[in-house]
Amino acid sequence: MSLNSTIEWTDSSWNPVTGCTKVSPGCKYCYAERMAKRLHAMGQPNYRNGFKLELHENALEQPLKWKKPQNIFVNSMSDLFHEDVPMTFIQKVFGVMHRAHWHRFQILTKRSKRMRELSELLHWTPNIWMGVSVENANYKNRIDDLRNTRAAVKFLSIEPLIAPVGKLRLKNIDWVIVGGESGPKARPIEPEWIREVRDQCVDSHIPFFFKQWGGVNKKKAGRILEGRTWDEMPHSASNSILEA
Repeated sequence: MSLNSTIEWTDSSWNPVTGCTKVSPGCKYCYAERMAKRLHAMGQPNYRNGFKLELHENALEQPLKWKKPQNIFVNSMSDLFHEDVPMTFIQKVFGVMHRAHWHRFQILTKRSKRMRELSELLHWTPNIWMGVSVENANYKNRIDDLRNTRAAVKFLSIEPLIAPVGKLRLKNIDWVIVGGESGPKARPIEPEWIREVRDQCVDSHIPFFFKQWGGVNKKKAGRILEGRTWDEMPHSASNSILEA
């Protein structure tokens, strides 16, 4: 669990599940895997098995202790819809999000097929935002899976953007995040790939958030795109405390 997250589009992270396995090219240089190895070396108990998938019952109710309303990234160190996470545990996570109605929870998955299959069995309250990762044009099918959920806010994380995504079907999509890969083996990003997505969002009146250029030194590279930062958020982000 982490208050004051360094991820630009959220406030905190909550990890009732840690660890994962690779499913697509965007996973190749996973930042969470690098972080898990570091936390394992530091003796952090939730990472005693490194990046092996683990469920943490003791972490489930952590958001209920955070009284200040905030955006919370769910499982920044895993994927809630990983095939080894039991449906009963996913339902427990959703139950906590329902009870902690003063927060907004941001879930992100690459396993969109399982997300879609389980959607009807989950209690989607208005404070639960659901997103899918789309790292190149080969994974745009995840967007259709997302559209077929009952999430109140649906968003795309086009990060790490490792190739052009081309034309996007943005109907019923509420928010788009774009970012380059960061870390010691970061793959390069081209400005025209970003502009292509940004322009589609502008034309469709969808909030656009440019997270980072990335690279080996992401802080130095910054996040300025054509002379400005793009920090747009869904309209509901400006609402007051959400009622479930």
